[in-house]
Amino acid sequence: MAKLYFYYSTMNAGKSTILLQSSYNYRERGMNTLVLAPEIDNRMGAGKVSSRIGIDADAEVFNTADNLFVIVEHEHKRSPIHCVLIDEAQFLTKKQVHQLSDVCDTMNIPVLAYGLRTDFQGNLFEGSDALLAWADSLTEIKTICHCGSKATMVLRVDDTGRVVKEGQQVQIGGNERYVPVCRKHFKEGMEKGGQRQLPLLD
Repeated sequence: MAKLYFYYSTMNAGKSTILLQSSYNYRERGMNTLVLAPEIDNRMGAGKVSSRIGIDADAEVFNTADNLFVIVEHEHKRSPIHCVLIDEAQFLTKKQVHQLSDVCDTMNIPVLAYGLRTDFQGNLFEGSDALLAWADSLTEIKTICHCGSKATMVLRVDDTGRVVKEGQQVQIGGNERYVPVCRKHFKEGMEKGGQRQLPLLD
């Protein structure tokens, strides 16, 4: 039986790079992949998954109203799909995570989802919450804080580099807006970040 995989991390851990490598590995062996990306993340243009190291691939765009099982089923009928890969999986809805589990359980197609675990306030995203509960396999992709410890959280910063403590959960951005940090520096940043610029090394 095919499995639902969730590869999670904080920002800048290389999730998209690993997704693209996984898709390439399938295609190199003559198998078809379906890459899905949320339309809300249009930093590199709609319908594109891009890595910070300069590689990219076309993707099918979805929004929160889409039935992902139906999308996969439609593509699978056109040409057999051997693996489905989801970029920025934190933006999935709980219902869509259930639909992806149906892709595994009824169509026997593995689904590899890559996304953030928590937001800039330390709260789970809806998609990540559901994937942590429903995925068959959970894998942490690691990166480091500026202090050298493992980064498990992310801080949102403004144009001056000061930590933003409040706001909407979703604000699309990259290195100019988010900083991966360890739990210690996340707590310190949330306590003092409005008065000081990162990095908070003491």
